[in-house]
Amino acid sequence: MIVMPCVSPDGKPTGSGVVTLTAVKDGAKTPEAISKVTEQPMFRVRSGLRELVNAGFLELSDGEYSLTEMAKSVL
Repeated sequence: MIVMPCVSPDGKPTGSGVVTLTAVKDGAKTPEAISKVTEQPMFRVRSGLRELVNAGFLELSDGEYSLTEMAKSVL
């Protein structure tokens, strides 16, 4: 299995990033729920979430992730 980052060098979400963002949009707010919905291993989900937060696509509050306006504009 090839592991792809969630954010490309140009700052846009990759395919796996879009899958993660879509899971959050559809109601998966925790790493565990996102892992279950996307069928990605937990280590991959956690690293992807960190990338997406750092890039400004997700916000973390009280252990739950939500989309930023920037993420909404790319979905």
